[in-house]
Amino acid sequence: MSDKFQAVVIGGGPGGYVCAIRLSQLGLKTACIESRGSLGGTCLNIGCIPSKSLLNLSEEFHKAKNLSNKGIEVGEIKLNLSKMMKNKDKAVTVLTKGVEFLLKKNKVTYFKGTGSFKSKNEISIKDDKNKETLIQADKIIIATGSEPVSLPNIEFDEKVIVSSTGALKFEKVPKKMIVVGGGYIGLEMGSVWSRLGTEVHVVEFLDHITPGMDKEISNEFMKILKKQGINFHMKHKVEEIIKNKSGAIVSTKDENSKKKDFECDVVLISVGRKPNTSGLNLEKIGIELDEKKRIKTNKSFQTNLDNIFAIGDVITGPMLAHKAEDEGIAVAENIVGQSGHVNYDTIPGVVYTTPEVASIGKTEEQLKEKNIKYKIGKFSFMANSRAKAIDDAEGFVKILADAKTDKVLGAHLIGPHAGELIAEIGVAMEFGASSEDIARTCHAHPTFSEAVKEAALSVDKRAIHS
Repeated sequence: MSDKFQAVVIGGGPGGYVCAIRLSQLGLKTACIESRGSLGGTCLNIGCIPSKSLLNLSEEFHKAKNLSNKGIEVGEIKLNLSKMMKNKDKAVTVLTKGVEFLLKKNKVTYFKGTGSFKSKNEISIKDDKNKETLIQADKIIIATGSEPVSLPNIEFDEKVIVSSTGALKFEKVPKKMIVVGGGYIGLEMGSVWSRLGTEVHVVEFLDHITPGMDKEISNEFMKILKKQGINFHMKHKVEEIIKNKSGAIVSTKDENSKKKDFECDVVLISVGRKPNTSGLNLEKIGIELDEKKRIKTNKSFQTNLDNIFAIGDVITGPMLAHKAEDEGIAVAENIVGQSGHVNYDTIPGVVYTTPEVASIGKTEEQLKEKNIKYKIGKFSFMANSRAKAIDDAEGFVKILADAKTDKVLGAHLIGPHAGELIAEIGVAMEFGASSEDIARTCHAHPTFSEAVKEAALSVDKRAIHS
């Protein structure tokens, strides 16, 4: 006789474990299934958290090498990569154990193994020894996340040709790295290894980096990264990658079909991710997928089967941990008859390089495309007293507001702590605030957040410090 649950979540990543906890809080007997062996999904184990650890540590290393320029004399600065990696791994271990504790605290039953559908109400769980456990559930939520995609006919070996997973585990600093793709992940990992001494080249098919980002921010971002020593090759298509004794040769063609080869130690392919929907036996129970193999859902995250739901990277929308978390809470509340919702217009995106880049809402390009008239307010961190005081003043804040109503439609930041500063804009947009509302809110001095206030003032051309 199999165990019976009121709700089961397949996947223990940010969306899955948050959903399971919320379901249990709402009174449902809940289980969570995770195949990885540790909770937290890609984000915690091989994504957001370890990459942010390395981004921080590599930036500290870079700063330490330049302390003498600021009047702090120190001895020789040396890199201990092994110790740096151990520090990164420690952070991951502590946090994964923390998530496991949270499931236990909230009385969620945790199954370690791979879940797949036997029927619309029955799930098979196979552990690492292929032992099968069957459980039944009234409601099932699919939250199995995503995985990196490679280029056609090119496979990851995670040593020479690597995904972001392999780029987090190098045992020595590569001499030369080719990053295929100028998106968030590629630029973050490229920044890490560049600061640690690698010669980094980014090969991008488009004429700009960070596709979908406000173009003005994107252009400024590339300018700053070039100053930091990262090389860019735009409008280049990768034709093939051939491994050799010293690493690999990346063969490309530019927009004029001119060939260019890059020799390197390692190649990081960062061209996107695909939903983890294979292995779930979805075809057996008739779950409908779209052309990109994402699970089709309605506004309540319900699939074509009324008791099965899906959230996170396996459905449409940005593949972001915080988006999955919000969906996890929303679907749990919807299941018990509450009014869970996700406002997709206020989901921020952040690139955790130095400087950070953050974005929320509409870009200029999107507003022009929709013929929405808008006003722009901008303020440079060069005029922000806190940024100048600590010699971290690259970048600016840009706020887009409706030309008639002054309602904030979007904001785009590049500069110190942009990932934190964007939250203020998110709250403002969630509650329909105007740029005037932000401008009339008192901001502490001296803080980076004053740049947000000044940008809001600038919307109506009344910034004080520029």
